Amino acid sequence: MKRRELLWTGACAAGLLALPGCRLTGGGRERSPPMDAAAFHASRRLIPTPFGRIAWVERGSGPAALFIHGFPLNGFQWRGALQRLSPYRRCLAPDLIGLGYTDAPDQQDLSPQAQSDMLAAFLDALSIASVDIVANDSGGTVAQLFVVQHPARVRTLILTNCEVHENSPPPQMRNSIQKARDGVYDQKMARHLEDREYARSPQGIGGSAYMNPASFSDESIDYYFTPLLASPLRRAQLNRHLAAFEPNPLIAIEPALKRCATPTRMLWGTADPLFPMIWAEWLDRTLPQSRGVRRVEDGRLFWPEELPDLLAEEARALWGVG
Repeated sequence: MKRRELLWTGACAAGLLALPGCRLTGGGRERSPPMDAAAFHASRRLIPTPFGRIAWVERGSGPAALFIHGFPLNGFQWRGALQRLSPYRRCLAPDLIGLGYTDAPDQQDLSPQAQSDMLAAFLDALSIASVDIVANDSGGTVAQLFVVQHPARVRTLILTNCEVHENSPPPQMRNSIQKARDGVYDQKMARHLEDREYARSPQGIGGSAYMNPASFSDESIDYYFTPLLASPLRRAQLNRHLAAFEPNPLIAIEPALKRCATPTRMLWGTADPLFPMIWAEWLDRTLPQSRGVRRVEDGRLFWPEELPDLLAEEARALWGVG
């Protein structure tokens, strides 16, 4: 075992306590109330930036933590993490450009680099100098670009199943990306809204990306996909967002990742066919300040939404709080 992994194991043993059902450890601080879709919707704000009006939900106070969601979800993905971590951080869950409830101009660039630039402008608009980042799926691409381009702005980084190096985008996405280029991928999202059995089937997102398809609730389906289909512009932006996954932006930043001084922890679901464990291990070898990899047994792509206690436990350990 690497020395850094031994050190991390010791830190976890000292810092990880069981999360009680209604009260978090650390000074008797309590969790925020659970957020359903209605509460999340009521909390949503919009802030103007050069990239459009960025939608975000915020909970807590103190040093900021930035949660970057995956495709085709939005900040609602992090509701459980925000509830558990808001006693320790000012938790920010924005919607990326072209997804969720962010309102972007017609011809706005939707590439991963533009998303990274947007997040820098978003933090500037909120007068936030630095953050802890937690990212999943395509949000992990954005996070890696952000950390190498703005190293002073990232205190710590948690990467869950996401694009890495040559696996960006994964080969299984080629057909979907071609449909997006053809301007018809939005039809798949419409089918999720129209047919909930399909949405939770192995062909849908619920059956392919969640450990338990029932976790992909009706309110989640509505909250994720309704804004994507709200107008011809939003449908077009959904297709352009997915098409912008190519070309791969990550191979070029390998030298910068090898110099990255940000403490980084990988939390990786073992049952995700898009992002297998070998890529978490690649990050562990490549990042000089890696704090190792935690295997999430049977975890699929969107396990962070289903297992917020595990995510919060690891975040608190990396942050040295609680």
